Amino acid sequence: MSGFPILCVTDRTLCAPRFLAQVEAIAAARPAGLILREKKLSEADYQALASDVLRICKQYEVPCILHTFVGAAQALGVKQIHLPLPVLRAQSKEALSGFAQIGVSCHSVAEAFEAQALGATYLTAGHIFLTTCKPGLPGRGLDFLREVTQAVSLPVYAIGGITVDRVPELQAAGAAGACLRSSLMLAPDPAAELCPYQEV
Repeated sequence: MSGFPILCVTDRTLCAPRFLAQVEAIAAARPAGLILREKKLSEADYQALASDVLRICKQYEVPCILHTFVGAAQALGVKQIHLPLPVLRAQSKEALSGFAQIGVSCHSVAEAFEAQALGATYLTAGHIFLTTCKPGLPGRGLDFLREVTQAVSLPVYAIGGITVDRVPELQAAGAAGACLRSSLMLAPDPAAELCPYQEV
């Protein structure tokens, strides 16, 4: 897609009980991908929810990346997974061999190096700016993002406090794209929220 690639990171607590309707509206707006990040669910409940979300994403041809639950992804035949670094560390090479895409969240250059060595195919780095997801914690900033993008050979997506006016700074720091969570989960019109990024 053209523009600045955006990955939607879900949080159903922000828009329940209309979560699936919001996911469909987001998918219809065609982000670069959707990361189903619902870590508070049991794996069984996550797998059931993922089945519904995968069906929606397939309809709109939007990549759906499952999060944390490797077993659920394998059971559903999904080839894209996003993992916290501690979860990645715990996986065998055999367990990860079926995934074409492995994203990893990193919060330091050392973590970025480790994730790359363990087989990550892309990284999310953050949080870059102040964000409601981490209230009271200052962002790590653009210098941190630049250090990560220069340290690894993988695409790096910025996360945390992202707004469209900051895209030029993110691009200058080497970001391949960015992640949006609350702004898409709460958007009355996800297409209007995404459009400025797609036109950058």
